[in-house]
Amino acid sequence: MVENIIQTIVLAIVQGIAEFLPISSSGHLVILGAIFHQITGAVQSESPTMEIILHAGTLGSILVIYWQRILNLLTSDRRVIPLLIVGTIPAVIIGLTIKSQFPGVLKNPLLAGAMLLVTGAMLIVLGKLPKREGHYQEMTFLNAFIIGCFQAFAILPGISRSGSTILGGRFLGLKTDDAVTFSFLLAIPAISGATVLAIKDVLEEAAPSHGAIELVAGAAISFVVGIFALKWLINWSRLDRLHWFAAWCIPAGIVVLLLGTLGLV
Repeated sequence: MVENIIQTIVLAIVQGIAEFLPISSSGHLVILGAIFHQITGAVQSESPTMEIILHAGTLGSILVIYWQRILNLLTSDRRVIPLLIVGTIPAVIIGLTIKSQFPGVLKNPLLAGAMLLVTGAMLIVLGKLPKREGHYQEMTFLNAFIIGCFQAFAILPGISRSGSTILGGRFLGLKTDDAVTFSFLLAIPAISGATVLAIKDVLEEAAPSHGAIELVAGAAISFVVGIFALKWLINWSRLDRLHWFAAWCIPAGIVVLLLGTLGLV
């Protein structure tokens, strides 16, 4: 019981932080699961139910921070809704394909370590891009689809969804605030879709592995931590500091690959 609560707290904190900061929540959770396995000898991973709960918590963080922008989608920014639909298509196609055909890829800690190096490289590139002045409301459907392809790339563990989509937006001429905003508006259908896909796994789960207290704690912690992490990302993006997170991703990726060569993950 105590071990489950501790694991829930750790997973919720990691999910809340890494879902929004450009360091990859999926990569960190996969690596963390491998480390737990080495320490305890048991396979430690998110149950489908806990996966839904943690995603629901971080989705709530986005809704709280961006509620005005979301409300605008129903009034002055209606054109953005089809842009979000188009931007979601690549992740749906690639996500369903990988989940059905190559499920082991999503749980590979060495791949996550290698992809953290790629995320670090992307963040360095992001830091070198010149300032842009484009607005996401004025994007073409092609640009929305391209940003969606950046998001689909982030299905691989270790690739940051926020980092890759913000980089895609900046490449296509969006100013930083607009790239960040579109990234997290795009996250709403992405996270919601991942939650819906996990429901099937919940129905197939033999018995619930987490009690009500753990589930409530997981949702609450990921929600609160997610709000602070999202505000942190927004503030740092305005200060052009997102490339600083490469200083975490690259060393972390190297450490994981070194541990892998020693058979420790």
